[in-house]
This record gives sequence, C-alpha cells and structure tokens, in this order.
Amino acid sequence: MMTLYSGTTCPFSHRCRIVLFEKGMDFEVIDVDMLHKTDDAAVNNPYGKVPVLVERDLVLFQANIINEYIDERFPHPQLMPPDPVMRARARLFLHQFEQELYAHIATIEQGGKAADKARVIIRDNLTQLAQILTKQKFLLGEEFSMLDVAIAPLLWRLDHFGINMPKEAAPLMKYAERIFSRQGFIDALTPSERAMRK
Repeated sequence: MMTLYSGTTCPFSHRCRIVLFEKGMDFEVIDVDMLHKTDDAAVNNPYGKVPVLVERDLVLFQANIINEYIDERFPHPQLMPPDPVMRARARLFLHQFEQELYAHIATIEQGGKAADKARVIIRDNLTQLAQILTKQKFLLGEEFSMLDVAIAPLLWRLDHFGINMPKEAAPLMKYAERIFSRQGFIDALTPSERAMRK
C-alpha cells in the first residue's frame, strides 16, 4: 500500500492527495507537522519537505514526480494526456506553474513588501489563464487533468494568501468552483485546509 507523508496545509501535498482520491485507490496519508517532524519524514526526504510517497522500497518526493508516478501506476482515470506531444505540453505547463506561481508562495508567507509584489505576480499570471477557460471546461480541454490538479490548491488558497483577483479573472473563478465541487477534491481537503475558506 502507498503511504503519503503530507503537510496538512501544504499546497504540494494537497496536489498529491487530490490525485490519490481522484484515482480511488487504497492508500494511507500520514499528516506531518513541519515544525515537529518525525524521524520517518526526515529520513524519507533529504530536503526535509513534504510530500513524500513511500511504496515498498520506492521513496519519491516532489509533487509532480509523485503524481506522474501514481498516474502511470494506476492509469484510470488518466490525468496526463496519452499523446506524447500533449503530455510534453502538459509537463511544460506544470513547470511554468512552479516557476510563475508556486515559487512566489514562500515570499508571501514571509510577509513584507516583497509579499505584495509576489501577490501581484501570481494574480497576473493566473488572470492570463482566464482566457483559456472562456473556451473550454478545463485547462487541457474538456477532461480534468494533472494541470487542474496542480493549480487547484493555489486557487483554494487565494483568500488565505491575500490575492484578490480582478473582474477579468471571472472565467477562472467559475472554473475554480467546478474543481472545488469534484468529490476527489472535497475528499482530499484536510480540516486545516477547509478552514482556509469561509
């Protein structure tokens, strides 16, 4: 059985929990208090971060790597595109999300003037995605995919991070509500994450 070491408010862990629940698999989630880490969590990831996936002798860390492994190991429903070209494009999008969105979260959490700038960068990058969502249901078309998994935890935390979206982002916000109503997303939320939104 797979075991996911997961932070209760970590957006990267949230992504992995979403994939596990979307797949409807048998797995165990172990909540890790990042301020008081257990020896297990420290041993499993040399960087001392979550998420960490353990399955027998295999130990994986980094959310995108974990999620692609789960998707390949349990292919139904498939979250990465089957076509190599589309799959490469999806990986490029995932990389952009890391660089243009998630890389700024630590700055927001530290506070100060740099945090305000980080909020603007995230807001502007997210607003650009709204154009895609005026024409299609999800980021890669009509099917829920790994791109939707990757962005969902950030959209859930907009209020928590103090990011106010402009009117032009209305299609993105409607899309967010579609994702938040999915059973896999609902089941993946921890009590701490539920408390982030009123």
